[in-house]
Formats: sequence, C-alpha cells, structure tokens
Amino acid sequence: MARVAILLANDFEDSEFRVPFDRLKLAGHEVTIVGAEAGARLSGKKGREQATTDRAASDVVAEGFDAVVIPGGYSPDKLRTNDRAVRFAREAFEQGKPVAAICHAGSLLIEADVVEGRTLTSWPSIRTDLVNAGARWVDEEVVQDENLITSRKPEDLPAFCDALLKQLEVVDAAVAGGISARAARHGRTTGSEREAT
Repeated sequence: MARVAILLANDFEDSEFRVPFDRLKLAGHEVTIVGAEAGARLSGKKGREQATTDRAASDVVAEGFDAVVIPGGYSPDKLRTNDRAVRFAREAFEQGKPVAAICHAGSLLIEADVVEGRTLTSWPSIRTDLVNAGARWVDEEVVQDENLITSRKPEDLPAFCDALLKQLEVVDAAVAGGISARAARHGRTTGSEREAT
C-alpha cells in the first residue's frame, strides 16, 4: 500500500486532518505526520483533534513517500515559512506524486511554486493569492490537475478523500505493474476533473 505524508503544524483545521488520516488508514495506507520537528504535539484550531509528528521535514525526502496531504487551517501558513517543508511538497509534486491540498493549504502550494498554469480550488480568501501566482481558480468541491488535488472546505472532504484514494489506487497498480505512477496517470487526470462522490 502507499506511504502518505501529512504535512502538519499547530492550529490545523481539525476535520481536514482527521478525516483524510482515518480514510487513508482504513484503506490500509501507511500515514506519517511530518512537521517542523519530530515528536511535536500539535492541536487543531478548534481543539477537537491532537496529533504528534512522526518525522521532521528536515529528515524526510519526497522519494520516501507516494503522496502528500496538506490540511488547511493556520497550519499551512506556518509551514510555508519552513524551507524544508516547502521543498518537500515541491519535490513530491515535481516527482508526479499526488499532492492533495484543502482549504487554506493553497498558501503552501504558492510558496512551493507549483500553482502556475494549474487549475485548482481553495478557500475563497486565498483565491486572489493563487490567481496572482498564476493559477486558474474554480469554485468546485474537488479539482484534479494531473497529480494536484484541491478542495475548498471541510464540507468537501468526502470528494477530496475519494479523489486522493482513487489516485493512490493508480499508484498501487503502477507499483504492482512495475511502471511509474506518473506514467500510469498520464492522460487520466489532466485538466480540471470532478470526481463522482
């Protein structure tokens, strides 16, 4: 099964961490929480969820994972000042691995310099930032542009998780078949593609 990193800092949006984490674990994937430092105890901004980082961003490389998930809240704005976290997200994206960002996580994608020419969505308050960074912003519950998966808000989590899990099925099939995940996805998820929920 896939190895998935969740990039997380304090004051994350509680459900945007918990729901993907639980869905990934239920599907049998290995989930690693990556933050500014290992062993840090993090709290959701609503105080409903707690998480402890497994690895520091400075100690991981994109090659060690099959996908990256970036929850929203204030977490991505904090992570965008961490050069190693930003580089990790950028390298995963450049390697064609699924990068799934929801709500305010688009701010980290801007810092990683991966949104230019891409179609995506986000929480409306960062729409202008994304457009100014060269993205094409659309108002949809989930948008896929090749390996980039984005959603707007907690209510979009079912579609967001479904899209991520579908891409991970492609990754698993590619690994089993001895081909790259990028090659397996080529032509399947280009442009803006809505997922059935």
